[in-house]
Amino acid sequence: MIDYGRFLSRSGESMQGSAIRKMGTLMAEVRDVVSFAPGYPAEDLFPWRAFGEIAAGLLSGADGSVLQYGPTRGYLPLREAIVGLMTSRGIAAGVDRVVVTTGSQQGLDLIARVLIDPGDLVLLELPSYTGAITVFRNAGATLAGVPQDAEGLDLDALDDVWSTHQAAGRRAKVLYLVPNFQNPTGALLPLKRRQSVLDWARRRDVLVIEDDPYKDLFFPDMATEAETRPIAADDRDGRVIYLSSFSKTLAPGFRVAWLHAPEALAAKLEVAKQAEDLCSGGLDQRVVFEACRRGLLQAHLPALRQHYQAKRDVMVRALTAGLGAAVSWPAPRGGFFLWVRLADDMSSESLLPLALARGVIFVTGSAFFVDGSGRDYLRLSFSAPAPARIEEGVARLSAAVAELAASTASAPVRA
Repeated sequence: MIDYGRFLSRSGESMQGSAIRKMGTLMAEVRDVVSFAPGYPAEDLFPWRAFGEIAAGLLSGADGSVLQYGPTRGYLPLREAIVGLMTSRGIAAGVDRVVVTTGSQQGLDLIARVLIDPGDLVLLELPSYTGAITVFRNAGATLAGVPQDAEGLDLDALDDVWSTHQAAGRRAKVLYLVPNFQNPTGALLPLKRRQSVLDWARRRDVLVIEDDPYKDLFFPDMATEAETRPIAADDRDGRVIYLSSFSKTLAPGFRVAWLHAPEALAAKLEVAKQAEDLCSGGLDQRVVFEACRRGLLQAHLPALRQHYQAKRDVMVRALTAGLGAAVSWPAPRGGFFLWVRLADDMSSESLLPLALARGVIFVTGSAFFVDGSGRDYLRLSFSAPAPARIEEGVARLSAAVAELAASTASAPVRA
């Protein structure tokens, strides 16, 4: 048998997969699994009929370019619609600064390809989105985690981490963060702190990568749209690269997202994208554009907010009833996730096989920490399962936690 390891590049040897995708492999091995692992939107809320009508019109054959290759930066009417969307978010956007990407994950990969050399320092939240961790690790970056407090990124800790690495001769190129309903914690970074992030980035000459897929999914009982103002909205010197997506609001199957960058960087990112896929799917972009043009996206948002807020409440009630003081979590004000901490020195890695045996799955906390910590945390996604399945899944999880607690309590103490 051929040893293909002999043929791998250094990059190929060091590549790591997504912790969330690994959960999908585990799910395939067990029947009747309640999955709290991936941040999938609710399928029953997809506007199926409207998408069908749009697709039927596009596939009539009246316009052959619908199924043709398109511009690398994306379908121009969609880019113009994205500029309008960003303007409504307070961002001074330009169509020549928009690059449509095949999901935000591609946007992150393009940024890493253009900006990061092996060994370069990347600052990111502790904990942080696993997809970003994977991208930057696979680019060979040195990752430095910045602790969060109850409201998100701790700015004093940010400067301490920067200073420590600077003193060691490591210059930080970028800071990556998710200010709106952060993945995994659900934290909403206060407006004052967002301005302080920009001020800090100017002072330390660092670029900011702002990942904003959940902005529109605030919960009306705990947050307002004004509180979700992007950091990019106050960027006056081209320091912020902004990413967002239609995956969480329309449907992820279209794989339509975008990045907005200073023109000099947008041109480089376009070249990098040419090497990856030439262009994102043309039909997908046309469907999303029509959804925007017809007002489908904006009309759809209030129902999404109410739906996910109600599911959050179902999960919170179930956890409170089933686990009580055995777990704790910060109240999410939007997004898809509950960030749960286990009590009594329990580990989510130890909990996972017990939970899987009962037919419930989640993402272990350590997947979100670049420093190897976080073993007492787990991320639960409430967005996809129906309310009854959330209750069933939490009941199964509660039984697994009880078993782990009992085994931990009975374990012999080592001298």
